[in-house]
Amino acid sequence: MMAETECDVLVMGGGPAGSTAAAMLAQKGHDVILAECLQHPRFHIGESLLPRNMELFETLGVMDEVGAIGVVKPGAEFVSDETGKTIAFPFQLALDARYGHAWQVRRADLDHILFRNAARRGARTMERTRIRSVAFGTGRATVLADGEAGPITLRPRYVLDATGRDALIAGATNQKKSNKRNSTAALYAHFTGVPRRLGHEGYITIHLTGDGWFWTIPLPGDVISVGFVGNPSAFKGRRGTPSDLFYDRIGRSPTLRARMGEAKAVTEVFSAANYSYRSVTGYGPQHMLIGDAYGFVDPMFSTGVLMAMMGGQRGAAVASASLDDPARGLAMAAAACRDLGRAMDRISWLIYRINEPALHRMFFAPRNTLRMRATNSRGSNGLTT
Repeated sequence: MMAETECDVLVMGGGPAGSTAAAMLAQKGHDVILAECLQHPRFHIGESLLPRNMELFETLGVMDEVGAIGVVKPGAEFVSDETGKTIAFPFQLALDARYGHAWQVRRADLDHILFRNAARRGARTMERTRIRSVAFGTGRATVLADGEAGPITLRPRYVLDATGRDALIAGATNQKKSNKRNSTAALYAHFTGVPRRLGHEGYITIHLTGDGWFWTIPLPGDVISVGFVGNPSAFKGRRGTPSDLFYDRIGRSPTLRARMGEAKAVTEVFSAANYSYRSVTGYGPQHMLIGDAYGFVDPMFSTGVLMAMMGGQRGAAVASASLDDPARGLAMAAAACRDLGRAMDRISWLIYRINEPALHRMFFAPRNTLRMRATNSRGSNGLTT
């Protein structure tokens, strides 16, 4: 017989969503287990953060640690392959400019910091622990997992699924649905020898192509993260390995190709299909899906880590309430998933249309009439070239 381990809340997945939720729950005095299938630090994509992340880092008490591993990100820059135009959006000109910058980080380092912080706050952490199944029952769920020392059984009163793109609960219940309107795939790798954009050294640069877009993210040292997110038309009829496809796409982008002449890959080329998706149902009486386990939207505007941490924050509140008042927790879960879904929809609306001629022109010549750019005290429209 396998020994059973009881806890108040089991958080499945030790990325930004899971570690945020576990730290906040442990800080409230709940008995929390945080289970991660891999060993930190581990490679992950999604290295560009937003100013709103800063408030969450302050809440978690890790602001200085994250700042020590990051490159200051003053804003985001967009480049059009079609016209060659460039537009920068400095965070200091944002409608809410409490934080005038964010950071670019290696996700392996960021996720490790957040995971360790959850342990410091009192969460029981398990690495190399892969969840095999979750069964909900009266009082407690039964979760079977393979740990470092063999099979284990966990008996939590509440479960937060933060298993990322694996989406364990949504996948097991056939609730994970790809976004057919934004059915994208991604190719990405890390490089050295890619020059930083003069005057915009810390910015993420988005190179817009007709059938997708590239990101270039400056990381500590001489490393640049480069990725391509493409629509189905970008990959239709293509042959070869992911590496072949990736370098072919770089060659087709005049603005990025000019930067990549001396580039040297320092990682393999990774790929991810069905990039955007959503779970039909994000919660139940004894569980809630948070972070990428609930849904993921095209990362053009660097929302991935922020949405994950916000989901972790909301999930912690839901789990805490559910332990005392299940009906209240269920209502809170419904509201949280509704709010997170609406946020994804708002981001998606712009991404769907950014390459349409009218919006493309507006985006590269923004005016405050439609609140596309806040102005500073002198009425400047920001930095455009």
